[in-house]
Amino acid sequence: MKILAHGIDLVEFGRLEQLLQRHGARAMERIFTAKEQADAQGLRNHLERLAGRFAAKEAVMKLVGSGWRDGVAWTDVEVVNDVAGRPVVNLTGRLKELAEKQGIEQITLSITHTDRFAIASAVALAEAKPS
Repeated sequence: MKILAHGIDLVEFGRLEQLLQRHGARAMERIFTAKEQADAQGLRNHLERLAGRFAAKEAVMKLVGSGWRDGVAWTDVEVVNDVAGRPVVNLTGRLKELAEKQGIEQITLSITHTDRFAIASAVALAEAKPS
């Protein structure tokens, strides 16, 4: 596999909490998919989980180079856990189109937390072409 791009983001829990308090359910639905919301619901550390997902979405948008322009939505990036607990990225919509145009075949993701911050690092991969 060949590395095509890298994206990284850091989110402070307090800033995300303020955003969600200020805009409520509307912000939750705009930023997080139904699956992401369900995965965080009822967890003692739900804000930590959401902050990690938020950072991951930002990191993925950075590696694609899109931001929220050109029809890209927050929910075009979904971060779920596989059976082993590793975060997995699912792309949809306009962001998926942009990633495919760049030849991105896979995105690996790592998320970690402290008591106040979540950080995510995303790497875009493609099959290495033989020389």
